[in-house]
Amino acid sequence: MNPNKDVSKHKDIPVWNAENWFYEDIVAGKSIRSIRRTISEGESMQFNALMLDMHPYVADEIFAKEEGIFGRRLVAGAFVFSAGLGLVATNCVNAFSYGYDKLRFIKPVFIGDTIYTIKTDLDKQPKYKDMGLYRACYEIFKNEGELVLYCEHLQTVKYRNPEAFSEK
Repeated sequence: MNPNKDVSKHKDIPVWNAENWFYEDIVAGKSIRSIRRTISEGESMQFNALMLDMHPYVADEIFAKEEGIFGRRLVAGAFVFSAGLGLVATNCVNAFSYGYDKLRFIKPVFIGDTIYTIKTDLDKQPKYKDMGLYRACYEIFKNEGELVLYCEHLQTVKYRNPEAFSEK
């Protein structure tokens, strides 16, 4: 039983988690909240290994307990950033990353903590002939709502109607 045998029709099936919003669709103040996820030791160490980050605070249990100021191992900030943004990532085919501003690691995240993210659309402005500049903030919280990371993401986003933004 294979309901999708005709490969020529696969392109007509919507891509999961893909969006096609445009610059004109962005509304300042709109927020979305992610599901939660608990960060395990295995995935934390796997990320550290991929990044070659074996700092004693993230990779050495004995150091973290006996010499570290937190008394336990941290999750690497880069992993918190990546996982937190991934929780609210949308695959908009009209938006392109322009960079990140104001990235701050506010509080430590430890192995076993549960994180979630709130993304809020902040503002937008025309930028190029075919695309505007859009700014959103990401607030990553742990456990019952303790803010641990803040950043702002800048993206260029295609106009639905570029002629409305061209110089006259």
